[in-house]
Amino acid sequence: MNSIPELSFKDIEKGDLKSIALLSSALEDHGFFSITDHGLSKELLDKCYSSSIDFFNLDSDLKDAYNSKSSKGARGYTPKGIETAVGEKIADQKEFWHHGPIIDDSFDHRIPENIVMKEIKDFNDNFDNLYLELHSIGIRVMSVIALSIGLDKDYFFNWIEKGNSLLRSIYYPPIDDVSNLHRARAHEDINLITLLVGAEEGGLEVLNKNNEWIKVQPSSNSIVCNMGDMMQLVTDKRLKSTTHRVIQYQDQRSKARYSIPFFLHPSPDVNLKSVFNKDDVGVLADDFLNERLKAIKLY
Repeated sequence: MNSIPELSFKDIEKGDLKSIALLSSALEDHGFFSITDHGLSKELLDKCYSSSIDFFNLDSDLKDAYNSKSSKGARGYTPKGIETAVGEKIADQKEFWHHGPIIDDSFDHRIPENIVMKEIKDFNDNFDNLYLELHSIGIRVMSVIALSIGLDKDYFFNWIEKGNSLLRSIYYPPIDDVSNLHRARAHEDINLITLLVGAEEGGLEVLNKNNEWIKVQPSSNSIVCNMGDMMQLVTDKRLKSTTHRVIQYQDQRSKARYSIPFFLHPSPDVNLKSVFNKDDVGVLADDFLNERLKAIKLY
């Protein structure tokens, strides 16, 4: 309960019993684990982080021009001081860019198009490619999770193949005010699972069953995975959507922090119902998402 297991995804997919046991324990204890040997392109990831830094270094007026209120914050830029964790009065100290799938008529009409960032060369191409790679890895992770709870490996495939998933590029500015060291206050994710890539800076912490904060060790070679509220809902709380936060440690010099999580969502028309109880009525994924977005003040 006091560490986040780092597992070889190749071993998990091959059926290594020790790796699967560690994964199952993490899923049911605190809902966090990290994977190596996942196949994500390091070159592509570096390009996306470079594009992120270039964007967040732009003047505020230029960034604000990409603020898409019409998409309820689902695409484009959201400035600092907007997103606020459920139950909190102080907003998180972060700004971010949202990027989704390349859509066509086969996607649900409620999934918005991406916003084209014109000032930075290859910005959209880089994030399009990263989205596709993480979507593919996300499908593989969901297959392993399905098997771990006794379902067919493709159980969730139709939920997520044309899903409303989201790439979020985040900038946490340096913190000068030591009275507020929370960059992102304690919260749970909304979605099915989250994949956090290239996290080289510390500060991410997970709350375990004993109400103790576990530090997630940063690693540029691993992908940190965690369960979201949707997964907790459809598994009747067997899989945990765990509370986590991002803080600035007082014994370390504060500097800019960049992060790129991928939030795996189902299609808006999916009925989120128990995978164990056939009589469960469920809730529409789009309704669930909109209720939570209002709670965190994204619209």
